[in-house]
Amino acid sequence: MALSPNPNIFANNPIDRAGHLRGNPEWLAEKRKDPSSLFVPLWNLNPLVLPEEVPSQGKDVGWVPAAAVEPLAGPGAIEVFLGINRRGKALFAIDISAAPNPEAEGPLKGFGAFEEIRGLAMKGEITASELAILAQAKAMIDWHLRHGFCSACGAKTELAEAGYKRTCPSCNAEHFPRTDPVVIMMATYGDKAFLGRQKIFPKGMYSALAGFMEPGESIEEAVARELDEEAKIAVKSVRYHSTQPWPFPSSLMIGCIAEAESEDFEIDGVELSGGKWFTRDELAAALRGEGKGFFVPPPFAIAHHLVKAFVEGW
Repeated sequence: MALSPNPNIFANNPIDRAGHLRGNPEWLAEKRKDPSSLFVPLWNLNPLVLPEEVPSQGKDVGWVPAAAVEPLAGPGAIEVFLGINRRGKALFAIDISAAPNPEAEGPLKGFGAFEEIRGLAMKGEITASELAILAQAKAMIDWHLRHGFCSACGAKTELAEAGYKRTCPSCNAEHFPRTDPVVIMMATYGDKAFLGRQKIFPKGMYSALAGFMEPGESIEEAVARELDEEAKIAVKSVRYHSTQPWPFPSSLMIGCIAEAESEDFEIDGVELSGGKWFTRDELAAALRGEGKGFFVPPPFAIAHHLVKAFVEGW
């Protein structure tokens, strides 16, 4: 039975990650040489995106054959197997940051542009399923670029299992791509919900509170701790809403709604610069773009969907 679609951008990845084949070097070598296999190149962690050819249909991922990216990759370039698409083609991501300017010279000249995926998501310029694939590609390449040395002995590590592991030839330690869990929560009390502000937010924007989970902590405990630390809000129950992969660089946003014990709050002045209880009607107006003196994050952010869930009586 298929899962219901996740409401959040960067989720709903449509490809088969084929985890059972990652450890098969013969199969991977065959797919690597298969002319039907496709690669998305990333330059400085920005993927290749094709221009919009038909108005209103959006942009496409710049999938290209291996021959188009091999001259740009450089020795030892990071290459990761992403999975198999619905047409049975093997998909890979490859880092070509060694190339000086692939948009202006080389085999990809005039082919497309290397674009930051946060901007693509905010503008809605590419489909949700393709954004999910790009999120996977960016997070994986970024992890490898930042984990080239063993955390146990300091020796240089080697890529293994199609990019889903790094091994240390010196001490035999194994290292796996990590995802950092982050709780993002909205406290509610009756017909109101609490949103906060950080100094870096655009003027007038309020959003859900968030923070990294700590070792030995449950999701519910992390939600309660963060609300207490940032706004002195005490909660009596926590409900899970949904999750959002967040490839900046590699987090999983765990969306929750917490029932507060009262409307009492006290802003910490460190993480938050302000906060307020908003009525359901006020938040409904904000979702319509009619908020009086404030607005909430756009649909590409999980905070938007937490607000929407509250407004809809979830």
